[in-house]
Amino acid sequence: MRLILSRKGFDSSAGGCPSPVLPDGSLCVLPIPDPRSCIRYSDIQYGGRQLGKIAADLTDGRVGRTHGAHLDPDLLASSLSRDPGWRPLLGQMGAAQGHLRNQGVQAGDLFLFFGVFRQAHIDQRRWRFVPGTRPFHAIWGWLEVGEVLTVDQLGANAVPWARYHPHFRYSQDPSNTLYVASDSGVFPRLADPLVLTDPAARLSTRWRLPSAFFPTGGKMPLSYHDNPERWRLEPPWCYLTCAARGQEFVLDLNAYPGLEEWVASLIEEAGVKTERGM
Repeated sequence: MRLILSRKGFDSSAGGCPSPVLPDGSLCVLPIPDPRSCIRYSDIQYGGRQLGKIAADLTDGRVGRTHGAHLDPDLLASSLSRDPGWRPLLGQMGAAQGHLRNQGVQAGDLFLFFGVFRQAHIDQRRWRFVPGTRPFHAIWGWLEVGEVLTVDQLGANAVPWARYHPHFRYSQDPSNTLYVASDSGVFPRLADPLVLTDPAARLSTRWRLPSAFFPTGGKMPLSYHDNPERWRLEPPWCYLTCAARGQEFVLDLNAYPGLEEWVASLIEEAGVKTERGM
C-alpha cells in the first residue's frame, strides 16, 4: 500500500492565508479559489457554518462569498446538496497527477490530506486570526482509493452524481483523473497527533514525524525528499524540512511497515468522522 501526504486547502499562494482552526478546535478547511467551478463558497457548509463568510472575513474580501471554490477533495456529504449515489472523491491532473501515476498510486492506496492552519476567532463580528499565533501544517482528512477514473474516458451518462465536481469543468486533458473513495473521513478537531509542524519550529515546513518515517538502509524516502540533508533522526522522532513545492508526497508502506500502525492509530484515536456516501 502507498501512503500519499497530499497538500490541500488555502495557503499563502492559493487563497492568500491559512485555513482556520475555529474556537472549538474544528479544522475548517477552505478550498482554494477556482473561477471555473460552479460551487460558490456560500454554497459550502461546515459544522453548520457557511464557508462564504469565513473566507471573506479572513481574506479581507479578496475571496468573496460568491467566488468559485475548488471543493476538492470533497469528503463530507453534509457540505453540499447531493445527488443519489454520491461518494467522496478527489480530482487531480497535470504534473501532480503525473507524479501519482509514476508512483503507481492505485486502488487500495491511502491519501492523508494536510494543509496550513492558524487559530481564528470572532472579533467584532468578523473572523480574524488570533494575534500572536503562527501557521502550522496539520492533517485534516483521509481517503482510501476505491476506483481511479480518467475523466475524458467517461461516457456521457457515467457517474452522474459527480458532475458538479470542478474536474468536470475543464477542457479535455488526458491527465484529468478522479480518485473515488472506498472509505474516507475528516478529523473534526485538532489533536496533537495530527500536527506535522515541529512545535519548536518557527516555520510550518519544519516537520516532526514518527521515527518510522526516516529513510534507512537504502529505502526510498518520501517522494520529493530524496536529499538526506532534509532528514534528521532523533528517536522517537525524525525531523524533515518539507519541500515547499509539490502537492503529493508518496511513500511505499511495504518498505515502512511500522507506519501502518501509526496510520491506523491516527484514524482511530483522532475520532475521525466518516461519511461514505448516500
